[in-house]
Formats: sequence, structure tokens, C-alpha cells
Amino acid sequence: MLNLKMFINGDWVNSSTNEVIQSINPANMNVIAEFPRGTKEDINTAVLAAREAFNSTEWREMVYAERGRLLLRMADLIKENKEELAKLETEDMGKPLSQAMIDVDVAARYFEYFGGAADKILGETIPINSDILDYTVREPFGVTAHIVPWNYPLQMTARSLAPALASGNTTVIKPAEDTSITTLRLAELSQEAGFPTGVINVVTGYGAEAGSALSSNPNIDHITFTGSVPTGSQVMKNAAENIKSLTLELGGKSPNIVFEDADLEEAAQWAVKTLIQNSGQTCTASTRLIIENSVKDSFLDRVNEIMDNVTIGPGLENPDMGPIVSEKQIKNLDDYMVVAKEEGCKILRGGKRKENMSSNLFFEPTIIEPPSEKSRLAQEELFGPVVSIFSFGSKEEALYLANSTEYGLVTGIWTKNIDKALWLAHRVRSGQVFINNYGAAGGVEMPFGGQGKSGFGREKGLESLKHYTQVKNIAIKINK
Repeated sequence: MLNLKMFINGDWVNSSTNEVIQSINPANMNVIAEFPRGTKEDINTAVLAAREAFNSTEWREMVYAERGRLLLRMADLIKENKEELAKLETEDMGKPLSQAMIDVDVAARYFEYFGGAADKILGETIPINSDILDYTVREPFGVTAHIVPWNYPLQMTARSLAPALASGNTTVIKPAEDTSITTLRLAELSQEAGFPTGVINVVTGYGAEAGSALSSNPNIDHITFTGSVPTGSQVMKNAAENIKSLTLELGGKSPNIVFEDADLEEAAQWAVKTLIQNSGQTCTASTRLIIENSVKDSFLDRVNEIMDNVTIGPGLENPDMGPIVSEKQIKNLDDYMVVAKEEGCKILRGGKRKENMSSNLFFEPTIIEPPSEKSRLAQEELFGPVVSIFSFGSKEEALYLANSTEYGLVTGIWTKNIDKALWLAHRVRSGQVFINNYGAAGGVEMPFGGQGKSGFGREKGLESLKHYTQVKNIAIKINK
């Protein structure tokens, strides 16, 4: 078992109360680590350390290209430790080892991408008149808070940390209490990379304690949060109390829209792949399948055939699908199956825990046909391998169904008719639209974020740098 500590101001420390949290491997329920149960006092210490680092000459006046080289060094270290990081991620979260390997690659790519961008954050000159030279600069906010979810701990930490650092901010990270191990390991690698003391701080603990204390701390300047709508709403209220900017990514109920003229084999393969990845514990999971009437039955037959061959088991055995992260999360799925029956949904496949496994946290891939698009199963994010199916007769009906939830994160469109695809793409309420593909291999370069209750702001791509910087206008009077 690992005995871990928090990382504050360059030191590895216990919590102010010396209390700890245990990390459980969901594949076998073994305790794999203990780490500190951070408090408001610990958060305050970390934020003050980050503030001091931000104000220091060492970080604030560092040459931009040198800051970029630090991020590139982090990318190299992540790649050098790929097997260790992937194994830790699998044991901590439960996902298949091959998926954890991809997560490590993507985490490294974030540091590569934003390391290259660090000296290319540009302002503009603005024509006023011949007597005024007016220009803008993009400056870091200061101290940024990063509240990271449990489903992709390493990748999600890197996703917000890399652009924040490239922009010149200093950081305080609060990983999820279920999955803190790889974030702490990332902090250790940052020491090896040579980041100045206090630039990166990690406080572990419960969301209601350490997370709430971080989002309501008056000495932070920007908050990045990924998680549920209720928690995101509370984070937003905390930010409002102190007039702080924030980026929110709050999940989705993403549709895959399949027309009869699509490559149905490829669409079926992706319909399953995007559902079972990370056991459905993915904000972008395609949990609504919207199929044209004429091919609905045959398409579902193919989806079922593919699901018949999905392997399920402990992540280290590298199956197609691992366990659900915790008893709390799988109990949520159990409860939704009760709701499904009460609403009159047809459970066409699965709908229960998988028996005779190494733990009681495995859930069968599940297909449900709700009686209406207004069903809770069609409206609410379950965060598990459960897909709701619907059918349509026209592109207008497909659009209505796609836009029938309060979420708007990702949409998949499958058709060989580019006119239909673009008609939908420009009308669907969604932060990202994929036509005849889904996900684009991680898409570090592509702006990512939601509409509606999926949140606001953008991660990934150069667009994200706008959310970790603020614009300053400078006007100079020219004496003639």
C-alpha cells in the first residue's frame, strides 16, 4: 500500500488534522493507498504558496520560451514513466490498462502542445488615430484552482494544468477523493522537471471539504471545474461570492444520430466503443442512440452482436471494459434501473451488475428503450454503460430528439450525405460535432466544452489559452 502526502510549496506534507483517506482498487476492493484528508487550512496554505510563487521574480519574469521548455520536460517525464503511470491509473480507477496507456499519452501531449504555445500568446494592435499607439497584451490571471474529476484523473489534470502554466499562472489542484494517486505522481514529476517552488500545489481530500474551500477561497483568481451539474452550480455560486472567473464542464447526454445511408457497420462499432469506454464513465459518452426508422432493428441487431463480444474484467487484465469506480457510483446505476422499470422503459439488454466477478462493481452493457424522450433515462446523465435508443423519420425529427435534453456537449452524425450532416451540425446544440467519427483520438488540439447545462468555457486547443489569460489594453499618446 502506498502512503502518500500532499504537495504544498515544494514539500510533501500531511493534512493539518493528520486524517487520511483510503484509495480502493474497484476491481478487487483492495486498499492500494492512503493520502491526506485536506482541510480548509491546507487549502489556504496552498493558495498562499501559489500566490507567493506568482509574485516571485523567478516565475513571473521567466522567459516565455523557458516556461515552455519546462512543460516540454514534463511531457518527456510523463512518457518516460508511462507504464508506471498507466498501472497506477488502472488500479486506482479501474479502467482497462490499454485505455490508461492512452490517457498517459494524451497527458503528455497536453504538455507538449501547450509547451510549444507558451511563447506564442499574442496581443493585438488597434488603430485609433495617428496620435495613439493602442495595443493589448494577454496576462495570466494569477492563481488558478483546478478541481479534477475521478474518471480521467491524469488526463484531466494535464488538460487544465498545462495551459494554465503555459499562460504564466500558478496552480492549486484538488483531485477527486476516489482517484488522487496519479495527480500526486504528476506533482512529483514537476519537481524533477524543475518548476519553481509553489507553482504547482496538490491538496487531496473530499470535495465537500477541500474542494469547497478551494472554490470559495477569495485569494484565487480563476476556477476550472469538471463534474456534476449540482456540484458545478455550487462552485459557480462560490465563485460569484468572490467575483472570480471560471470554466465549467458539467457532463452530457450525447447523441449518436444514425441515418440509413451511413456506413452502418462502422457506426455500430463506434456506438458500442463510445458507450463502453471507461465503463461509460465519460462525459462525452454517446448515451443516446437516435436511429432512422428504416434501419433501427437491423442496426440494433448489429450493436447487440458487438456487445456479445465485449470482454469485462479487472483493468490489469486489459479487457474491453473494467469495473465502475465505486459502490456509490454503481448504486446510482442500480437506482436508475429501478426508475427505468417504473417509467415503463424496455430494458433490451443488461440492466444489472455482472455476477461472478472479482468484485461487485461490474455492470453489464445496457440498452434501454424509453417510452418518451422526456424519460429520466433519456434526460439525465447516468455515468455508466447505459444507452437509450430512439428512432426518427426525418432530419427535423432527429434534430428535435438530439436537442431534447438540457445538455449540449458532443454529437455524432453518421451519414454519407454531407448536406444532411451539415444541416444538422449547424443546428444541433452541442459544443463539438463529429461527422462519421466520434472523438478524433482525444483531440488535444480541438476546443472542447459545452452548451446549456454542459457548462461554458473551453478546454483544449489554443482557444483554452483565452480562458487562462485576461486582456489588458495599453494606449500610448505620441507627442508630435
